[in-house]
Amino acid sequence: MRYCFFIFLLISIQSYAQHDTSVLVENQPFTLAEVVVRNNFDYKKVLKQIKEDTTFYKAFRNLRILGFSSYNDIKMLDKSGEVKASLSSKTRQNHENGCRTMDVLEETVTGDFYDSKHRYNYLTPELYAGLFFTTGKICGENNIVKGRNLTTSDKSGMDKKKEQLKMLFFNPGKKIPGIPFIGNKLDLYDERAQKFYTYRLDIVEYHGKLAYTFAIVPKEDLGALKNDNIVVDEMTTWFDMVTLEVLARKYSLSYKAGVYDFDVSMEVEMNKFQGLNVPTVLRYKGNWDVIFKKRERAVFTATLFDFKK
Repeated sequence: MRYCFFIFLLISIQSYAQHDTSVLVENQPFTLAEVVVRNNFDYKKVLKQIKEDTTFYKAFRNLRILGFSSYNDIKMLDKSGEVKASLSSKTRQNHENGCRTMDVLEETVTGDFYDSKHRYNYLTPELYAGLFFTTGKICGENNIVKGRNLTTSDKSGMDKKKEQLKMLFFNPGKKIPGIPFIGNKLDLYDERAQKFYTYRLDIVEYHGKLAYTFAIVPKEDLGALKNDNIVVDEMTTWFDMVTLEVLARKYSLSYKAGVYDFDVSMEVEMNKFQGLNVPTVLRYKGNWDVIFKKRERAVFTATLFDFKK
């Protein structure tokens, strides 16, 4: 029965002309694709859960309680796009008795990726390491996200900047305090953002199954307003139609201010392991410059596999 419904809905999706419908949900405008309207989906409930989503963050928290292998490819580029430093490695995270450790199985390094004390010469790989690498033995972690809020209130200096970047990564579209000029421009759901962005819910085929896709993009007629008000150039997320867990996300952000500028894009793909949503592929491309730091241009890919409890 479920398979027949899938075929019926897939045919419906392919046959519908695109006649979008605009609706208001909690006084916020959204655009619904015709397939959503015609099939009477509870779009209000779906949109509410999408706005409050924690499954993206949860997937990365799940990495704290699992073992997994990872291929890591990080390239630092010069202004002409040539590789000036790189890391290519295979690592294995072990998780036993509530503790995690990591083994470096293979590693090839070029350029000035590390300094003389084997510390990272660049901030990008340092942030990468914070996501996927384990130093020493870490115990007592869990994957609970309820009540766990990323905050900068107890941090300063470089630790504060790292936390802000984590917030940008795990909660794209949410306000981030303490970033000059753009902190409030990152909130994609407040009244201000509604003047500059469109929000569209659709149903598509994703890797052989139906999924909701929710896209946030700037309005086309912004003109000169775009430069000063747009930070998120695109954020598209695919959600499981039953659980509403994030299946994949891609987003790009850019901004130029007096003391910094950045242009970054990210793609994340998820998969299931014993009922847990986990990231399996992450692709990043970024060019950014912050005052008192050297400009960094980087691309990296993380490929995670062979998960174990």
